[in-house]
Amino acid sequence: MYLALALFLATYVLLLIFGKYRAYIAAASALLFVVLGILPWAEVPAAIDWNVLLMIAGTMGTVVLFIESRMPALMADIIMEKVPNIKWAVVALSLFAGLISAFVDNVATVLMVAPVALALAKKLDISPVPVIIAIAVSSNLQGAATLVGDTTSILLGGYADMNFLDFFVFRGRPGIFWVVQVGAVASACVLLYYFRNLRQPVESGERTQVTDTVPTLLLVSTVTLLIIVSFVPEKPAVTNGVICVLLAAVGFLRKAGQRRSLAPLGQFFREPDGQTLLLLASLFVIIAGITRAGVIDAISRLFVNIAGDDLFAIYSLIVWASVLFSAFIDNIPYVATMLPVVSGIAALMGVEPYLLYFGLLTGATLGGNLTPIGASANITGIGILRKEGYTVSNRDFMKIGVPFSLIAVTTGYLLIWFLWR
Repeated sequence: MYLALALFLATYVLLLIFGKYRAYIAAASALLFVVLGILPWAEVPAAIDWNVLLMIAGTMGTVVLFIESRMPALMADIIMEKVPNIKWAVVALSLFAGLISAFVDNVATVLMVAPVALALAKKLDISPVPVIIAIAVSSNLQGAATLVGDTTSILLGGYADMNFLDFFVFRGRPGIFWVVQVGAVASACVLLYYFRNLRQPVESGERTQVTDTVPTLLLVSTVTLLIIVSFVPEKPAVTNGVICVLLAAVGFLRKAGQRRSLAPLGQFFREPDGQTLLLLASLFVIIAGITRAGVIDAISRLFVNIAGDDLFAIYSLIVWASVLFSAFIDNIPYVATMLPVVSGIAALMGVEPYLLYFGLLTGATLGGNLTPIGASANITGIGILRKEGYTVSNRDFMKIGVPFSLIAVTTGYLLIWFLWR
């Protein structure tokens, strides 16, 4: 167990120091777990959650086609026509980014909506920095709302065997989707206060022309089929992943036929983020290794020893520790590691794990908004601003990110406890 723990801790330290190479560090660590005999070779295929990997790969492909169709830009244009001034335009864009992000990867959402915000800021002669920050934190917030909203949600769905509808209604109670929406409304009040002095009117411009409606149909079909198969009993474990990949493949095959070229098929294999998939596959192996070695059980016992047998204390510790950690480290490896820990804690306490699962997801996802490096959406937004010649200081970001996060997390923390205690 001590060898596995040392290797695990060394891996995390290296992931923190060398963020650009995290996929390769995790892969090397996973290989060491196998070579050193901590996890037998024969158990590696079963350790990897192929359904999660396929869902991420397929969704990424469909989202690329959705962005290329310019449908999100048209939706943003329509919203801009309905708002009275800049304050409401910024908040509306942020809420729109959040809505899209509930079904589309957070980074992709920022890439979609940021150009609209930049054009708006330029037209009205205001700084785009707080506007892009608001869009980024809102995108990150809604990633926890649905099964396909973020990698962390997909990880939870796979580990806890939750389907698409379980995020809306679970065991007769409101699911985490509604918790996130209440948090979104509460944090929107923070944005309204922050932008309270921007009262200049907004002039609507020419609407974006959508080039293709099929990608939108594919995205809607993905969500619809995920809902339908959630009612199918005893389905193969990779069902959701296969659906996501097949619909993405349909989109790229159609594109190849239209262009009479095989180039789009090459794009189909390139679009999924290979490094993210490699990181996740490696983390699955690492976590299986430390679980087999008894590390997960030891960490679970440590949590219980710290908080005792008080469920509220354990729940609070998981939520706020997740907020703190996710402010500085990537929440994907953190959530992947903590899911089995949370399950172990629940087993030791003799309670259902779902309260703790939802607390983990809330803290880990929303905590990333505390700092500029806490979430990929934040890093993407700052990168867009840098390309436009704007420097974003930690203070600039945290003036929005800290109150936004604390309001959203506190709202979710209290509501989840009320619903699931």
